Amino acid sequence: MNSNNLKLKVQANNYPSWQLTNRQICDLELILNGGFHPLNSFLSKDDYDSVVNEMRLSNGDLWPIPIALDVDDDFVKTNSNASKITLRDKEGFALAILTISDIWKPDLRHEAKSVYGTLDNKHPGVNYLLNIGNKNYIGGNLEIISLPHHHDYKDFRHTPDDLKHDFKSMGWDKIVAFQTRNPLHKAHFELTKNAMRELGANILIHPVVGLTKPGDVNHYTRMRCYQHVMNEYPKNSAKLSLLPLAMRMGGPKETLLHAIIRKNYGCTHLIVGRDHAGPGLDSKNNPFYGPYDAQEMLNKYQREIGIEMVPFKFMVYIPKTKNYKPIDEVKKNEDYKTLSGTELRQLLDKGEGIPDWFTFRAVSRELERSNPPLTKRGLTIFFTGLSGSGKSTLANGLLIKLLEEGSRPVTLLDGDIVRTHLSSELGFSKEHRSINIKRIGYVASEITKNGGIAICAPIAPYKKDRNYNRELISQVGGYLEVYVNTPLEKCEERDVKGLYALARKGKIKEFTGISDPYEEPKNAEIVINSSKASPEDLVDQIYDAICERGYIAISKSKGIE
Repeated sequence: MNSNNLKLKVQANNYPSWQLTNRQICDLELILNGGFHPLNSFLSKDDYDSVVNEMRLSNGDLWPIPIALDVDDDFVKTNSNASKITLRDKEGFALAILTISDIWKPDLRHEAKSVYGTLDNKHPGVNYLLNIGNKNYIGGNLEIISLPHHHDYKDFRHTPDDLKHDFKSMGWDKIVAFQTRNPLHKAHFELTKNAMRELGANILIHPVVGLTKPGDVNHYTRMRCYQHVMNEYPKNSAKLSLLPLAMRMGGPKETLLHAIIRKNYGCTHLIVGRDHAGPGLDSKNNPFYGPYDAQEMLNKYQREIGIEMVPFKFMVYIPKTKNYKPIDEVKKNEDYKTLSGTELRQLLDKGEGIPDWFTFRAVSRELERSNPPLTKRGLTIFFTGLSGSGKSTLANGLLIKLLEEGSRPVTLLDGDIVRTHLSSELGFSKEHRSINIKRIGYVASEITKNGGIAICAPIAPYKKDRNYNRELISQVGGYLEVYVNTPLEKCEERDVKGLYALARKGKIKEFTGISDPYEEPKNAEIVINSSKASPEDLVDQIYDAICERGYIAISKSKGIE
C-alpha cells in the first residue's frame, strides 16, 4: 500500500461507512481493477439514466447494464448531510472512499423492463431489483484504498494488467475467452479446442466466481473441475483465471458486458453460446430470450467494443465414432447424444452415475462428491402463515416424523423458540421482525449446508425476507416453503393467548393480520389449510410431498412407496 493509499485509509475513519454486499464487492473490484473500463465508479444519476434508456454512458461510451450502488432508507436518512462515505467489506476493511454526487430513488420497474425486457420475478436480475436490493442509489467519484481481499485461489486471481502482462510474456497475440459459470465438460473442451485450432489462438478459461445463477455449482467445486480439465489441454496453450463478476443473467445485454470485460483483460475473441447469460424459463415456461439474441447483439457492437465473436457451435456426442461434432454437421440418420444441465442435475439428484462420454471421470467425481443425492442433501422446510394458523403444531409433528425416518439430523427453529434463544433483544417492529427472519435463515442455511434438515416456523409476513432466505439457502441445499393458509377468522378462534383481541382493541401495535399486513406467498412449494384436516393428516401430506420431491428415500406414510 503506497503513501496515498495509507493516507486515504486514515481519512476513511472520518466518514460514514457502508458495508458492501457480495454483489457490490464484485462490482467494486471490477471498477477498481479496470475490468469495467470505461466505468470508473458506480453510476451517477446522469450516467444511470443514459445507460437505462440509451445503453450508453452520458459521454456516449457503450455500456449495457447499470452498475449502481444501492443503499437502504436508513443509511440515506442517517447520512443525508455526508459528502463522502467509506465503502467497506464484510470484515470492515476500507476498500474505497466515495465522494457523493447524487442520491436518488430510481424507478426500479422501469430499469427492470428496460434492461432485462421483463418484470417477471423469475428473472434473477428482476428479482434482485424488485425484491432484494435496496431502493436508493448513490453515485460519485471513487478513490481506491485497496482491492477486495481474497483468501481462495490467489494464484488464479488476475487483474486485467496481470493477464495482459502474462499474455505478452508468453507471446500470445490471439486469445479466445471462454465465459463459463458451470463445470467444463467434454463438449466444452472440444468446442474450445476447435476454436483454438480454427483461429490459431490460445484459450483463456475465464469462469465467473462472483454471483451466478441461483442453484449453480459453487465456485470451489467448479474450480476443482476446471483444474482437472486444464490438464487435458496441450502444454502452454490454455490459461485459467477467475473473474469476480456478479452476473445479472441479462442475456443479450449481459453478453455485451462480458465482451467489454474480456477486451479489458486483453482478449481478442469471445465465445458466445446459445442463450448466452440467459436465466432460463420465465413463469410461463417460456425462454426469457431467443437462442441467438445474444449473438445478434454482440455481432452488432463487436467492432465498437474491439473484440470478435466466436459463435458457440452446439456440440453433440457421436456414439459410433466416440467423438464430438457440431450438431449442424450431424448426418440425417446419424445417432447422437447430448445431456442438458437439467438432465445432469437430475442424475446427481437421484444418485445415478454421470456417463463417461459426457465428462471427464475426475470431473464426475468432483460433482458427485459436492452434489450428493437429494436423499443425503441438506434441506430447509420453511413454514409461514398467520399467528394461530397451526405452523408450530405441524412443524413439531413433522419433526417427529423426520426423526422417526432418521436419515439426517433435524433441527426445529420455531418462532417462539428463536425469539427466546436467538432474538431476545428484538422487538416486533417491521425492522426487528426482518432481522429475526434473516437470523433464522442464516442458522437454517448452516444446518442445510452441512447436510441436516432445518424446520423453520416463524410468521415471516414479508415477501422480501422470505425471498432473501430462499436465495440464501438455495445456494447450499434444498428449500421448500410451506404456506399454512388458514383463514384469519379460524386463527382468531384458536387464539388462546388473546393476542388478536388485544390487537383489535389497539393494545398491540403492528400485529400481523390486523394492523400490519401479511404478504401471502405466491410460489410456495406446499400450500395447506389447517382448518380442513387433522394435524396428523396434514403432517402426512407435507411428509409425502417431501418424499415425492426426492428428499426422503422411502416414506412410512400412506400413499408413497
